[in-house]
Amino acid sequence: MKDLAPYIDHTILKPEASEEDIARICNEALEYGFASVCINPCYVKLASSILKNSSVKVCTVIGFPLGANTSIVKAFEAEEAIQNGAHEIDMVLNIGALKNGDLQYVTEDIAAVARVCKGKALLKVIIETCLLEDDEKVEACKAAKLAGADYVKTSTGFSKAGAREEDVALMRKVVGDDMGVKASGGIRDLDTALAMIRAGATRIGASASINIMKELDK
Repeated sequence: MKDLAPYIDHTILKPEASEEDIARICNEALEYGFASVCINPCYVKLASSILKNSSVKVCTVIGFPLGANTSIVKAFEAEEAIQNGAHEIDMVLNIGALKNGDLQYVTEDIAAVARVCKGKALLKVIIETCLLEDDEKVEACKAAKLAGADYVKTSTGFSKAGAREEDVALMRKVVGDDMGVKASGGIRDLDTALAMIRAGATRIGASASINIMKELDK
C-alpha cells in the first residue's frame, strides 16, 4: 500500500510532551502527508499555527483518557478546542455508564459533543475496547452512531491494551459503511497497521508513524 500516510493520525499524547515535540510531529506530518496530528488540547493553538493552510488536520482529545468528565465539561472542552483550531475531536465515552447499562446517558453524553462538532469538526468516539465485553462494544458503537458521531475508535492507548483486529472487525460490522473506524493503541509496525486496515479501519492512530512509513519505504 503506497498511500498509507493519509490513514494515519500522527500522535503524541504523553503528558510530558513539550512545544518542541509538538513542532516536530507537525513538521513530520507535513513531510509525510499524514491525515492529522493528534495532540492534547493545550497544544491545539500551537499545532494550528504550524499547520495553517496545509492539508494536515489538527486532532485533539476530549474527556481523555478516562471518559468520566461530565457531559457539560466534555462539550466545553470540544467547543474551546474547535475555537482554537481543532478540525477533529476524539472523545472518550463514559465507560462506567456503559458498564452500568445506562445507554441513554452514554448516547446523550456523545450527543452533547456531537452538537458542538456539527458542521465544524469530525467527531470520533473512543470506546476503550480492552475494558468492554463484545456486547458492550456493540452497544457503544450503536450509541455513537445514534448520537451523530463520525467515527468509532478502539482505544486511548492509556489503558490495559490497545487495538485488536477482531475488535476493529466487530466495530466495522456494527457501524457499517456510514461511519469511520479508527484503530489506535499499540500499532507500532507496518504489519499491524495493514492488518487493522484489512479488518476495516479507515484511520490509524500511532505514535510510531515514522517507523511505519520507513518500513513501507523498504
